[in-house]
Amino acid sequence: MHLDPFELHRPANVTELVELEGRFRDSGFDLLAGGTDLLPNYKMQINARPNVIALWDLPELQGHDLARVGAMTRLADLEGDAEFCRAFPGVAEAIRQVATPLVRASGTIGGNLLLETRCFFFNQSHAWRESLGYCLKAEGDRCHVVPQRERCYATFSGDLAPALAVLDAEVEVDGPNGRRRLPVLGLYDEGGDGIRRHRLGWGEVVTSVYLPESSRNLPSTYAKLRVRPSFDFPELGVAAQLSLHHGRVDRLRVALGGLETYPRRFDELTGPLEGQAWSPEHAGSVASAVQRAVRPVHNTFLAPDYRKRMAGVFVRRALTRLAA
Repeated sequence: MHLDPFELHRPANVTELVELEGRFRDSGFDLLAGGTDLLPNYKMQINARPNVIALWDLPELQGHDLARVGAMTRLADLEGDAEFCRAFPGVAEAIRQVATPLVRASGTIGGNLLLETRCFFFNQSHAWRESLGYCLKAEGDRCHVVPQRERCYATFSGDLAPALAVLDAEVEVDGPNGRRRLPVLGLYDEGGDGIRRHRLGWGEVVTSVYLPESSRNLPSTYAKLRVRPSFDFPELGVAAQLSLHHGRVDRLRVALGGLETYPRRFDELTGPLEGQAWSPEHAGSVASAVQRAVRPVHNTFLAPDYRKRMAGVFVRRALTRLAA
């Protein structure tokens, strides 16, 4: 592997960032946060651009507390913040399961939310992909997962989106048309695919993540299925939040990542249980319903039917643990 030359740019604020994006709109550019995913892809000659715009110096993306986390906040900084981890245990669990300590020292919360989708026909060396004829997501004109030429099935591979989604977290986006806030899952395009994966407009950048005060100290958890527990991206990521009041469901959220092109929250399955008396059977019924709803495809190392079954197993375990 080798890193082809590119020109690095370091804007001082969002205004300069937008100007640079406009200048390189035709020639092509990428945004660089921690670089833990982008630069390895560049080394494998996957969709490399001639211009890379670093977000390191933008003050709008810095700093964190219990209410707001700047998008450039390193995962290791959040992991090492005991107060933050106590307030948001599910998010802390998700952070601790991202890759390795070295990666978390560089990786950022914004970068994890906008992590590139993954597929074993895409995340390969240039020679490997060339021998196959490339794919829709990089240089080719067809998908090898579900053979056709219209839709990419690369899988969402971040850990933090499901964990933040069950807490009703929001993201702030800044760009040419000003700032706006939207739910974390509002970043992702359910009608898109592994290429058209988010709803950011041209020139927009995620600046912050906001956690509502009501989400602090809620019982929440995150579990991850992967081939190598010490490093790998999720083959399945399950986040859950369950609050009981006098034995009744006060609040229930379940969100999954690692199975489809975007992370999903299953309010249509959990909402009807709010206000009901909780019983152990509810964990099984929600788990079975989620398992039926998900549609993984064969684009990661573990088989789709196994990942589908494990979705049910992980949801049941998570809700049983939280109820206890």
